[in-house]
Amino acid sequence: MSFLGSTIGVEVVRKVIQPLDHLFYQASGGQILFLDFFIPTLMLTTTGARSGEPRTVPLVYLRDGERIVLIASNYGSTKHPAWYHNLKANPACQVHIAGRTTTYRARQVEGEERDHLWKRAVALYAGYASYQNNTDGRVIPIMVLE
Repeated sequence: MSFLGSTIGVEVVRKVIQPLDHLFYQASGGQILFLDFFIPTLMLTTTGARSGEPRTVPLVYLRDGERIVLIASNYGSTKHPAWYHNLKANPACQVHIAGRTTTYRARQVEGEERDHLWKRAVALYAGYASYQNNTDGRVIPIMVLE
């Protein structure tokens, strides 16, 4: 298991690196995300499901052709992450990668498509398998941005 997938690594990412990523991102004019030095990371802007306000969060991602794949692991929590609920309520979103912003529409994948993308996600970051084991039965959703 990599450091990022370990219990300590998860807490470091959640409590230190993610908050720092907002600062790096703003200070660099949208060019730098600290976590991106370790694993592909983007900034996702959604519309709040309840608030209607824009919400931006750094997330690990993988590419599938022109599509972007996001894993709603929430670090193995028993609850889905807020950004997942936002995309379910308002599928239009923006993705910021290396200073470039692109608009996408999100959809949740199921069945064979989900299984295929899950295997690719675990190959990218083995911590996802640990997260799935910690969810108390919650199936971690996968969102595809097209």
